[in-house]
Amino acid sequence: MKRLTLVRHAKSSWAAPAAADRDRPLSNRGERDSRKMGRRLVAHKARPSLIVTSPALRAQATAKALAAALSYPLEFLQVEDDLYLAAPSNLLDVAQKQQDDYSDLLIVGHNPGLTDLVNQLLSDMHLDNLPTGAVVAMDFDTDAWSQIHACPARLAYYDYPKNPEVLLIED
Repeated sequence: MKRLTLVRHAKSSWAAPAAADRDRPLSNRGERDSRKMGRRLVAHKARPSLIVTSPALRAQATAKALAAALSYPLEFLQVEDDLYLAAPSNLLDVAQKQQDDYSDLLIVGHNPGLTDLVNQLLSDMHLDNLPTGAVVAMDFDTDAWSQIHACPARLAYYDYPKNPEVLLIED
């Protein structure tokens, strides 16, 4: 069994509009939401064996906040250039090239690729837009990451910062 958790980076700041896109940090709300979603991942009993993130500053900051909440060692966090504004096929390629020793992979990236991949893998989801900070965890009945494209995905959970269906844990 493999679990793939896709996370859209939290809300970014536009305070410095001239900054390069990769260099945009999280907004204050994005920082709060990252911590909140980290606590929610703990509540969902998430236990990633590997966290991989886009090189964008906002994605790395989101990944670090989630890793801290999950007690995941920051030195094991991997930055993958191919995740920056990745298309669904690139996101899937990153997942499929992982070592099979990892049973639970968490990827932090960007829209529209994440929304498109979720809709591709979970045809019943019909998401128009994966919100900033959102998490979609899905399970695949396989022992090989290279085979997840050929296995039907099962939704484990879908959560996002403004989700009214969960007990909100405030800062």
